[in-house]
Amino acid sequence: MKKEIHIFFTALMFFTRIPCPKWVNHDPLYLRLSSKYFPLIGIIVGGIGALVYYGASFLFSTEISLLLSLFATIYTTGAFHEDGFADVCDGFGGGWTKEKILLIMKDSRLGTYGTIGLLLILGIKFAALRELHIPYIPLLLISGHSLSRFIATTLIFTHPYVRNTDDSKAQPAAKSMNISMLLISSVFGITPLFFFKNPWIFLTLIPMYLSKIFLASKFKKWIGGQTGDCAGAVQQLSEVIFYLTTLAIWNYIW
Repeated sequence: MKKEIHIFFTALMFFTRIPCPKWVNHDPLYLRLSSKYFPLIGIIVGGIGALVYYGASFLFSTEISLLLSLFATIYTTGAFHEDGFADVCDGFGGGWTKEKILLIMKDSRLGTYGTIGLLLILGIKFAALRELHIPYIPLLLISGHSLSRFIATTLIFTHPYVRNTDDSKAQPAAKSMNISMLLISSVFGITPLFFFKNPWIFLTLIPMYLSKIFLASKFKKWIGGQTGDCAGAVQQLSEVIFYLTTLAIWNYIW
């Protein structure tokens, strides 16, 4: 139990800015095992976003409350996954060989493709949440963050890590995942869906996983596998797909 607590806090320290006990560090062994708690971190991050939205809604409009909520989740993670998504946009938009793509993704500077990608994905995320039924927004935020992180862990499970250098901070977390870790990840990822009153919400899993297959095919074709940035891109895209699919279900089935 003590070991699992240490692994969880390692995940919390690595994936967020939330303060952790001083005895927690970026131990590669614990970091390698931490990806199974990725969706649980999503529940925490989504929960923070939900609390900010709920509190702000007593003072401000839905639009402002949503923007504050999005800011809170991005601040909590240090834009960790948004940065990965932007790097993938820049790398695959501007690179034509494996070496060039990986080099561009490693560059800390933000390019045109990354800028446009971030503006679009954040804009779509905001617009989709704005159109959804207001009482469900807190639960949608929690579910979107947990489910999308579960989808990201399936990429780590199905595709090999391709960077050969040892200087990547995300390497241990993105390098290995076994079936038991994936099952634990799935439990944390899917559990929030059971709090919805309509089973149709589980349909969101289909397009979310299809979005992962789409991106994974691009990753496999151009670089032969995945990196931490690739997992971040899968998380961001599948989160948006969750909101859009929920909106479609709400409009035509719910």
